[in-house]
Amino acid sequence: MGEVKGRSQEPGVRSQEPEGRSLAGRAARNFEEGPRSVLCLDIGSGTQDVLLHIPGEQPENCPKFVLPSPARVVAERLAKLTAARRAVWLYGDNMGGGFFRTAKAHLEQGLPLAAHPEAAFSLGDNPDRVRDMGVDLIDVCPSGHVPLHLADFDPGFWRTFLAAAGLDYPDLVLAAAQDHGYHPDSSNRVGRFQLWRDVLLQAHGRPEALVFTDPPARFTRLHTLKSRIGAGLVADTGAAAVLGALHEPEVREHQRTEGVCVVNVGNSHILGFLLYQDQILGVYEQHSNRSREDVLADLDQFRQGQLPHQQVMDQYGHGCLTLDLPPAAGGFTPTYVLGPRRNLLRNTGAVFLAPGGDMMLAGCFGLLQGWKFSASQPLNCQD
Repeated sequence: MGEVKGRSQEPGVRSQEPEGRSLAGRAARNFEEGPRSVLCLDIGSGTQDVLLHIPGEQPENCPKFVLPSPARVVAERLAKLTAARRAVWLYGDNMGGGFFRTAKAHLEQGLPLAAHPEAAFSLGDNPDRVRDMGVDLIDVCPSGHVPLHLADFDPGFWRTFLAAAGLDYPDLVLAAAQDHGYHPDSSNRVGRFQLWRDVLLQAHGRPEALVFTDPPARFTRLHTLKSRIGAGLVADTGAAAVLGALHEPEVREHQRTEGVCVVNVGNSHILGFLLYQDQILGVYEQHSNRSREDVLADLDQFRQGQLPHQQVMDQYGHGCLTLDLPPAAGGFTPTYVLGPRRNLLRNTGAVFLAPGGDMMLAGCFGLLQGWKFSASQPLNCQD
């Protein structure tokens, strides 16, 4: 799979605050008080999409960046060290595992690879399986190894980057990353889709349920990310995508009278949502290497509530879940498309969205939208 996520604390250890507390309390109050700037980060597998939101400024005039994702940067650095035949020690945070294949390639070259136990969770939830790959788990950098730092969010990088552009460090940070959860004894695909089951079944399909001030303990990557950004909010990238669609008035108004289908075609994953009256009634998650014909066939079944979860799993996707689809919603035929690989669905009658004027920043505007939704409608989504 290559995108197995780790943990940032022992499983079962709970914070003093209620788990899954969504946008309420301090972060919501900070927003109401009006931060001078908010850094919004949508951290994907290929890119890291960035909006420096300045309240009161036209969205088109706010600074925007599309950068390589942190995991992609790690992969490129590791590949160069592999080419130089260097031993490597990974240290730092539990982060996105998009460099997994590069790490395996390093080991297949017969080169030593070690990792700090915390950083090793970026390669897998089960330390024994990481060791079985050939990775030595050690707290300090072994002699002769080159240290390679892991982090989804590095404050020092952002201070330097923004200063070079003549910009101040933000008052608040909102960040989204895909989190498979902590599942040392099962497939991360199974664990990943359990998150969506909770949104639909426990949180009544409200997309802002995956935007947190304090993520549940099993959202291990988001826990680490939250510890780095400070008082801001974290979200799953899927939630950020659907909220990005709802940032657009056309979508927000349309789904209140008729069911719509929102599809985010990302660099690694395809996410489909059935939306009706501010509720997610269905979720479909597959990998982006599927053919156009296969995706269209899946979406046809999905809109009818007839795409079996196991069928998607058998095709190496994450799954599909639909609630009872109300007849008043219609057939969810109107389709809105987001994502860097959206051309997969070109010429299908779908509407291509550009929230805030920039399709690549859909997740960033989704973070802002989720913040506003949850500040006015506090919601708890428990483990």
